[in-house]
Amino acid sequence: MPSRVLALAGGGGGARMAHGLALVLEPGSLTIVVNTGDDDRFHGLHVSPDLDSVMYTLAGEINPTTGWGLRDETYRVREALGLLGSETWFTLGDRDLATHLRRTELLAAGHTLSQATEQLRRAYGVEHPVVPMTDDPVRTLVETDDGELRFQEYFVRLRHEPRVRGLRFEGAETAAPSTALHEALEAADAVVISPSNPFLSIAPILALPGIRERLTALQGPRIVVSPIIGGEAVRGPAARLFQDLAGETASAVAVARHYRGLGTHFVMDERDGTDRAEVESLGYAVTVTPTLMTGLAEKRALATVVCGLVGVAA
Repeated sequence: MPSRVLALAGGGGGARMAHGLALVLEPGSLTIVVNTGDDDRFHGLHVSPDLDSVMYTLAGEINPTTGWGLRDETYRVREALGLLGSETWFTLGDRDLATHLRRTELLAAGHTLSQATEQLRRAYGVEHPVVPMTDDPVRTLVETDDGELRFQEYFVRLRHEPRVRGLRFEGAETAAPSTALHEALEAADAVVISPSNPFLSIAPILALPGIRERLTALQGPRIVVSPIIGGEAVRGPAARLFQDLAGETASAVAVARHYRGLGTHFVMDERDGTDRAEVESLGYAVTVTPTLMTGLAEKRALATVVCGLVGVAA
């Protein structure tokens, strides 16, 4: 039986890592569990940005310019909504709207978010399971100098500019991990914590009851792929959040400290290789390799390295 890998993902970095793993692992050996703390409602529709980014990326349909939404998109509906006086700061393309319409239709018919996501990923031709962390509502709320904001208000409307004072994952304390997450944890031979934003994409998953403890108890490799390269995030506010929330400058070492006790292996970019000994001193087995995923070749190369740590020949 092939090794079974559970990948935790959210945002662009998680989507790219998931795509790389999907390129080198056979169907049935990979489950991608995705953050849903970013979910929100726009124009009456249930929007799951992280689930969609992962799904679109694996389907080869992601917008290569923005890193979210669908390629070759048009925005006629958005333009019409603006003319009618609706708020349009959260951009939904015309084809993208079809995904949200169908998801909302399925949820209204009594399907769980997991069931709706399963139908959508099959429709997009994605072979590997892409599943939500929970079927219950969990909402990431960002405490800022401008007050407490819904995640999308902070991240999109305000372009993640306000200083962050804290995070709250509303509903996480009572939310049940999805059945797919439970089953993936039971079956996993290894876990990959993708180079997603540790605070905004991975923390909501870890906030679910019992998840951190179950991951820590897993006997196989638990591989952290650093989202920080040369002191910077590829995209988004991850680097600044290390200063705002952890009180330290963003670095591979800061990421390693953040996940200390949860990960057993640490994959860091060659630009951060001088920090190797310090990361090793935190208890990790360290691999230094190029981690910037600019295209299919780079995604495949990084995933091959990660799979080597799992013990899977890619």
